[in-house]
Amino acid sequence: MDLKLKNKTALVLGASQGLGEGIARELAAEGCHLILAARNIQALETIAAELRAEHGINAEVQAVDMTNLESVDNLCQHIKDRGDIDILLNNAGGPPPSLSTGVDSAVWQASVQALLFSVIQVTEACLEPMKIKGWGRVLTIASSGVVQPIPNLAVTNTIRSAIVGFSKTLSEEVAQFGITVNIIIPGKIDTSRVGQLDQARANRENKDLDDVRSALAAAIPTRRYGRVEEFAAAAVFLLSERASYTTGHMMRVDGGSIKGI
Repeated sequence: MDLKLKNKTALVLGASQGLGEGIARELAAEGCHLILAARNIQALETIAAELRAEHGINAEVQAVDMTNLESVDNLCQHIKDRGDIDILLNNAGGPPPSLSTGVDSAVWQASVQALLFSVIQVTEACLEPMKIKGWGRVLTIASSGVVQPIPNLAVTNTIRSAIVGFSKTLSEEVAQFGITVNIIIPGKIDTSRVGQLDQARANRENKDLDDVRSALAAAIPTRRYGRVEEFAAAAVFLLSERASYTTGHMMRVDGGSIKGI
């Protein structure tokens, strides 16, 4: 299937590793030009060079720290100066594990900035060129906690639910301009972030990490963790021309693990 993404320009946040990197690689394979953004410039430069060599695309890198107001402002100004963004992949790292109470206010503030305010600001900066073109895609990686709250991840459950509300509302406002706005929800995808959460659980429960991961995999209907490539394929479809009538939607890529209908 031709996803009709060749020569589109995509801004991919959190592109230095994990799900963001996986989606960037899948977009490059479809002929998409890329702006790769994250804190780790060295990792971005390496990925960009690989993608340019392998797929013959344009790939630039931009430093951004989603917890830092000045850094986000600089990225937004770059977006406005370019004026040619077709696709935005919102992806911000999750806060540390926590209960609902007893969380330091600094953690709440940094997490709200990174997962909500900065995402809204970057999204708004990208919308104007999309409106002018009459075509655009906005996709935000959320968490299964927005559907089925995850124990000991109270901060991410709370704040990511807010960005879901923003995205659904925005989707109705910009649909007339040919812009779709969707949410994609990963289940247990085998990334370093999931590995860190598994290790935290093993430490908390005084168990062996392999035993924890085996038990978690056994609770998934597919009996395994997902691969980054599987998640990226679903995301890139939502970012494509082929998904032009899909907006305001939450897609689960979770191996059937979320219990809600």
